[in-house]
Amino acid sequence: MKVAIFGGSGRMGCALVRACPAFGDIELAAVAECPGNKFIGMDSGTLAGLAPNGVALTDDAAAAAAAADVIIDFTFHTAVPETARLAAEFCYGYVLGTTGLTPEELAAVNAAAKKIPVLTSPNMSLGVNLLLSLVRKAASVLGPGYDAEIVEFHHRHKKDAPSGTALALAGALAEGRNTNFHDVACYGRHGVSENERDHSEIAVHALRGGDVVGDHTVIFASDGERVELVHKASSRECFANGALRGALWLEGRAPGKYTMSDVLGL
Repeated sequence: MKVAIFGGSGRMGCALVRACPAFGDIELAAVAECPGNKFIGMDSGTLAGLAPNGVALTDDAAAAAAAADVIIDFTFHTAVPETARLAAEFCYGYVLGTTGLTPEELAAVNAAAKKIPVLTSPNMSLGVNLLLSLVRKAASVLGPGYDAEIVEFHHRHKKDAPSGTALALAGALAEGRNTNFHDVACYGRHGVSENERDHSEIAVHALRGGDVVGDHTVIFASDGERVELVHKASSRECFANGALRGALWLEGRAPGKYTMSDVLGL
């Protein structure tokens, strides 16, 4: 399988380039970046040195897509519609790890999924996707009598908040309670409230600082006890390995949208 990595100069892009050699069935065909995008992870010369056969960083997105069977996309959300279009035109699969999409950008992904299989997940880590399943189960068993709080902590460079993973955890928690997260969501707190905390509330808090790759904690608290489900990523290798495993899984799949839960059979 030939893979093109979009967002190649970013932190996840560099992690994917490093991870590719461990996957014998994957050939790195191209590493692409948006024109004018600053090099966050490393410069193009260093990145090219990591890639086999001298695969270089390019801003010719169409050429990169044409060289690949599957695009793995960790760009910025505004670049997703064009990348999704290219994937549908040139490739037989699209792995999307970019979060913070607007409704219009999401519509472009849905359009691509009518033509090719699209794997989209706010977090490609196998551990996080297991955590989603555990949170759903815990919420179902414990019920709304336990106050639910989610805390996520990421590096200072992350622009969107809360993280896509935190929102996915909130969604899984709400699903376990048979409720709609948007009806009970709380994003941080400030000031003095006239009322005490409502048991139905699902709160999400975002922390930013240092070089934290990604920590997520889901707390179920009641009188007398507290249950905490935690995932901490110490490197981006776990996300890269999950994305590459997902890319291999897409081969031969029917058009449509898939998640890492489908890949793992959860």
